[in-house]
This record gives sequence, structure tokens and C-alpha cells, in this order.
Amino acid sequence: MHSSWIPRGNYIESNRDDCTVSLIYAVHLKKSGYVFFEYQYVDNNIFFEFFIQNDQCQEMDTAADKWVKLTDNGEWGSHSVMLKAGTNILYWRTTGILMGSKAVKPVLVKNITIEGVAYTSECFPCKPGTFSNKPGSFNCQVCPRNTYSQKGAKECIKCAEDSQFSEEGSSECMARPPCTTKDYFQIHTPCDKDGKTQVMYKWIEPKICREDLTDAIRLPPSGEKKDCPPCNPGFYNNGSSSCHPCPPGMFSDGTKECRQCPAGTEPALGFEYKWWNVLPGNMKTSCFNVGNSKCDGMNGWEVAGDHIQSGAGGSDNDYLILNLHIPGFKPPTSMTGAMGSELGRITFVFETLCSADCVLYFMVDINRKSTNVVESWGGTKEKQAYTHVIFKNATFTFTWAFQRTNQGQDNRRFINDMVKIYSITATNAVDGVASSCRACALGSEQSGSSCVPCPPGHYIEKETNQCEECPPDTYLSIHQVYGKEACIPCGPGSRSTQDHSVCYSDCFFHHEKENQSLHYDFSNLSSVGSLMNGPSFTSKGTKYFHFFNISLCGHEGKKMALCANNITDFTVKEMVAGSDDYTGLVGAYVCQSTIIPSESKGFRAALSSQSIILADTFLGVTVETTLQNINIKEDMFPVPPSQIPDVHFFYKSSTTTTSCVNGRSTAVKIRCNPAKPGAGVLSVPSKCPAGTCDGCAFYFLWESAEACPLCTEHDFHEIEGACKRGFQETLYVWNEPKWCIKGISLPEKKLSTCETVDFWLKVGAGVGAFTAVLLVALTCYFWKKNQKLEYKYSKLVMTTNSKECELPAADSCAIMEGEDNEEEVVYSNKQSLLGKLKSLATKEKEDHFESVQLKSARSPNI
Repeated sequence: MHSSWIPRGNYIESNRDDCTVSLIYAVHLKKSGYVFFEYQYVDNNIFFEFFIQNDQCQEMDTAADKWVKLTDNGEWGSHSVMLKAGTNILYWRTTGILMGSKAVKPVLVKNITIEGVAYTSECFPCKPGTFSNKPGSFNCQVCPRNTYSQKGAKECIKCAEDSQFSEEGSSECMARPPCTTKDYFQIHTPCDKDGKTQVMYKWIEPKICREDLTDAIRLPPSGEKKDCPPCNPGFYNNGSSSCHPCPPGMFSDGTKECRQCPAGTEPALGFEYKWWNVLPGNMKTSCFNVGNSKCDGMNGWEVAGDHIQSGAGGSDNDYLILNLHIPGFKPPTSMTGAMGSELGRITFVFETLCSADCVLYFMVDINRKSTNVVESWGGTKEKQAYTHVIFKNATFTFTWAFQRTNQGQDNRRFINDMVKIYSITATNAVDGVASSCRACALGSEQSGSSCVPCPPGHYIEKETNQCEECPPDTYLSIHQVYGKEACIPCGPGSRSTQDHSVCYSDCFFHHEKENQSLHYDFSNLSSVGSLMNGPSFTSKGTKYFHFFNISLCGHEGKKMALCANNITDFTVKEMVAGSDDYTGLVGAYVCQSTIIPSESKGFRAALSSQSIILADTFLGVTVETTLQNINIKEDMFPVPPSQIPDVHFFYKSSTTTTSCVNGRSTAVKIRCNPAKPGAGVLSVPSKCPAGTCDGCAFYFLWESAEACPLCTEHDFHEIEGACKRGFQETLYVWNEPKWCIKGISLPEKKLSTCETVDFWLKVGAGVGAFTAVLLVALTCYFWKKNQKLEYKYSKLVMTTNSKECELPAADSCAIMEGEDNEEEVVYSNKQSLLGKLKSLATKEKEDHFESVQLKSARSPNI
């Protein structure tokens, strides 16, 4: 395919593919001068550079002016560069980067002016479609509509008014075609006092068709009356032909009169446009054409009852513009907006019906500085809704721009291609109206319907309508402030800010693993990490890189990763987040830019563009191996080298795209690797070198020694040394392998006193010998004592039984008659060894006698 710059009448158009093409012009100057040109550059999928070389093919020192800035849609920008005396070779070069099937928007250049040319070799005749009626003119004038001219003309010739027509700058007249349904459009008149509207039909201007031809159609009759649609919510009809907004503190659904909000409630302010009989007062419509064809003055969009649709325009490549202006956004009275929290949102329901390469653009302008494309849809799209979240209280202009085709043409072949918007809803608009009321916090006196703002992070208690603070580690929903359920719990491993506006990670994480506590401190990884992967190449061989910035923890909910559009130095460390003067700067937890390296200046002159937010909301931290939150496949990462669990940080983006209906998501896996100190190494899965395989879910692996757990008392053990000379050393050593850093330091060795083993052996032997001697002495003593007792007892028995020493008879008659007379001798029981020791211990000084009880039979004689 041949790719080049294409002339389009009064401007020249760049290529639409991913080739690199140059427009070259050489000029020799006798003295210094400058070059000036006007351009349109609206698509950052194509890179546009202008540079100058001398006759030695050496690039001039114009690096600051090398990369041309983006322009707003439909606006012409200007660019000028000083030229030195001598030969100057001018280059206008474009390079397309096609990320999908959608073609890029071309760069348009016109009015190239070079000052400083000392002479010219000849005068050039005016080209066809232009004329000059003065000799020595600096330039030629363009022939107006319905006229034409040939080369070198001094004036333009009029076309036959009834049968011919021409566009501006034409070299010939064309026959007027027969009128068709594509040449007229319908409008609705304002409602009358009877609630009726008339349908009116008008020819599209400028009218180029003929009604008098055989197969031509006539303009349908106007004046048919239809019932007017009801007023939009928040408006009411007071019997006049128009709808009026409800007064402050009142509400209406559009079909009834405005009513006062009940006590303890407040109006829910905003805009909800769903009936389209007339264009709302804060909206306007227009038509614009990049080739300066007469499109101004036409209505770009037309109201059509239950929807508003794109109009006819002057040609198929016109931009049909619809603007909505809102002076600001603020949260409900019952709550105060915390820094960085959602203030409101705009939602619209639309569909596109296209047979060509139509595109619908949704653009946002903040404080009237520049208009940026937020999202676009190409081709036919079914009825769907899109939501854009507002985080900043500023003046907003929302723009819908529809183009049937971006091919340069001046006819209307695709007039039936259109876009329909059914409803547009903006919440929390500063000058909004109310369609309903919502509960609010009452003042201390609870009088009337006076409401007081709740402090940040407070919800409204249902029972008392008083403000209550959200529990710890929860954040307050912007969509609901009524009831404790408005406080949404933070994700695992995260905490809420003091005002409960957002959840964040403080870079500290705790995990229990096999009865062991793992403590992580990612503070040294909290600064922004960068990763550039590639190079990648387009189908035409253009080299580019993907550059990622990752802010792991941010700063208490503040996103620290920055990416910028259309700059010559993609290192944005010196830029300030949130700068209103740099609208191309985006801040997030994770963002991505596309880098095109310069062939002559290296990366320091590389162009950064296509910056997108991959993650602006923190979800949580976990070490679970099953990552179900965003469908991450574990086999996309390398196998962990140890048993230390990887830590996963999860994020998501708050906005959706046509390809990512649930928004983008990002997972950053943090892995302990002692071999990679400091910031470590960032990488992407080998299966997805761009960090993603589907464009919606992004994966990163961050390996570092700083990702290892903090050391605790469980990570070391003690070793006791031998006792030498009464002293003993205790050493502390880390467990192997050591997977912890920082935390508790290793204790110093401990020195303590001790006694040797020989000393205690001697003491034990001495005590044992003394105990043995004592026991032998006691045994001998009691054995001798026992012998004496036995001798005395034997002697007593013998004396009793002898005849010579017979005892006298007892006087008592204790034995009754008839009892047996038995002789018994009862001996005393012998004492045990313990009893003898006890008796020995209590022995008195006087003589001690032991008695023996004797019992003998009475004499038979008594």
C-alpha cells in the first residue's frame, strides 16, 4: 500500500496507517527568516514532528520545537520556527501507532508560509479554484461557493444557478442532483399552550439538489401537531409553552407541580434529560468542518421527542457537536467531599447506526483550558450506557462529536448514519434541579427541614437522622450516606484515611503462616517504580516501547505514579501531580505511556503519548494463591523459589472503556528475593510482554530483598558454649536459610558465670561418705540396744516360770465360773527403726524403764 500526504483542496492530509511518511520542502535563504504553518493534530495515536536539516543532512538545533502539540477537535493550531540563512530542508513527518483495528485521525496542514526568501526565480500562476486580480500578489484567493476558475485565472466564473453548483475552491461546476430524503431534516417546535408541538421539515443548507427533476422528491408538508413530551425531572409546566426549573428546596418528576421537600430531607440536585422537545438551556449544538466548508450555522443535533440525534450537516465528514455546560460539582449537603473522593458523575445512554466508518467522541473540558477525548466508539453500537466520574470541583464542558466518515469529501452519501442519545444524567451539579428528596442530617434543634453537613466520613443514622462516624477501616460511599451500610469495608491489608474517603495501604502487612507471624515492610518500595518493556514493532516496522509507572502504596490514598502525553522527556519526576497547567498529566497507582524513540536524539528526546490510567483505586493486599478478584492465572508468573509467600497488591480503574466493560484491573506480585537488593527488578509475564494479554487485566512481578519479611525473635536461635574458668558464653545466630531483613537485630553474645563439673563431683563424694558413716553408726547403736532388751526379757521369763520364785495368788476373781482358764503371755510389739529414732530424740535424763505386760493364768488353787 502506498502511503503519503494527500492534497485536500486548501489543506494537505497525512497518512492514516502505521507508516512513517514525510512531507519535505527545501528552501535557500539569503538571510535568516522563519517558517509558519497551521495544523490540526487531534489523535495521539499518530506522532507528528517537524524538524529542519541543512544541506549536509544535519538536523538543526530545534529540539524544543521538534514535537508538535496536540490541538482540540476542530481547532487549528499554529507552529513557527526560526530559519537560518542558507539551505533549509523542512520535514513534516508522521508515524502512526495502531493499537487495534481503528485507523488513526490524520494530521492536517495548511497555510505554510516562509519569510526570508530573498528572491524567486519566477512567478507562479494561481492554481485551479483560485484567482488573483492584482499583479505581484503574495498569494491567490479561493473561489467562493458556486463559482470556479482555471489555472492562472484573474477572476472566478459563476455556475449556472438553476442547474449547477460547486464547493469553495472548485475548478469546475457540477450538475445539481435530484432531491432525496437525504437533503432535508425535521425539527419540533416549542410546545404551545395546548401542549402540542409541530413537526417542521427544512432543506439542508446549502441546498444543492433540484426538485423539478423527474425522480426528485418534494419537501414533506410541515405543521403536523403531536403531543408534547412531559417536562424533564426537576422541571414543571406552569401552563406556558415551556418547562421551568423547580425553585430551591422543591422537587418534581416532570409530570406534577413542584413540591417542598419534607422535614429531615434535602433535594437531590442534578440534571436528568430524557425528553427532547427543545434543547435545554445549558446545551448547545453546532457543526464544524476541518476543510472550512460552510457548515457553520447548521444545527449539528436535532431533538426528536424521546431522544436527540445527529443532524444532517453539510457533508459526511463534518463534526456534529453537542455541548453540555455545568459550572461545578459538589457533594450533598449532608456530607462534605474529601480530597480525591468522587463528587459526581455523568451518565448517558446512546446507540449508533452506521454503514461507514462513523465515530462518536465523548470529550471533557475542565475550566475551559483544553478539550480531551475521554472515550470514542466506532461503527454501529447497540443501545448502551456510559459513565464518567468527576473527582474535581471545576467548570466542566462535556462534548459529544459525531462524524460519519473521516474521508475527505463534500457530499452526503451517509446521511442516514446517525447517533441517538436517549438520556443524559449529571449528579450533584451545582446549579442542578431536583427530581426527588433524600434524607439528611438534622441540626441540634431538629427544627423545620434545616439540614447540617455531616463531617467527612460520617453517615446519617436512620433512627435519629444524626451524623455518625464510619467504623475504622471503612470508607463512605458517595452514592449513599443514609444508614451504616453506607460505610463500605476496606479490602484486606488496607486501611481508611482519617476522613474515610478512600482505602489505602500503609506499606505494612502482617500474615500468619504455619503458626509463624510474617511481618512485611514495603516502605522502601513505596516510591514510584518504572518499567520499560520492548521494543515492539508495528506491522510497518515502527519501533515503540511501553513505559509503566507503578506507585505501590501511594501516600495515604494519593496516587503518586505520573504519566504524561506529548512530551519530549518521558521522565516526569520533576512534574507536580494535579497541575492544572499540564492537562496531559495523569496520576494513578499504575499508568502506562507509549514511547517512540527519536532516531537522532535518543530516549531523552523520545515522545511520550497515549498515557492511560491502568489503576486509580486500591483494592487490597493478600497472599492467597487463588487470585479470583481479577482472574489472574498463576502460571503466568515464575515458580516461587522458596516457601516465603508472595504478596499481591490489587488495583482497578474507576472508568470503563468499550473494550473493558468492567474497567481495567492490575495485580502487582511482590516477591522476596535476597539476591536483588534495593528497589529490585520489575518484570511482566513472558506470555504477555505488554503486561497484558487482553488489554484489560495487567500483571507485574516485583522482586526485591525489601519484599522479605521483617526479622523477629523466631528467626534466630541461641548456642551455649562450654563453662571455662567459671564463665560461659551464649551466642545468637540466624536460622538458615535467612529470609528476613531489618526488624529485630541479632542480640549480642552473652557472658555468664558458671561452676565446673569437678567441683560438684568432689562435693557429692564428700556428702555421700558422711551419709554412709552416719547410717552405719546408727545401725550399730540400735542393734546393741536391741540385744540388751532381749536379754532382760529372757531373764524375766525364766524367773516367772521357776518354782522357787512362784508368784502369789491374785486376790481378784475376775474369771467367772464356767470360763476357761487360759494362760496367756502378751509381749510388747517391737518398735520400728523410725520409732526408735523418735524415742532416741525424746529421751529424758532420768532412767528410762521399759515395762512388759504379763498376763498369766490364775493358780488352780484360787
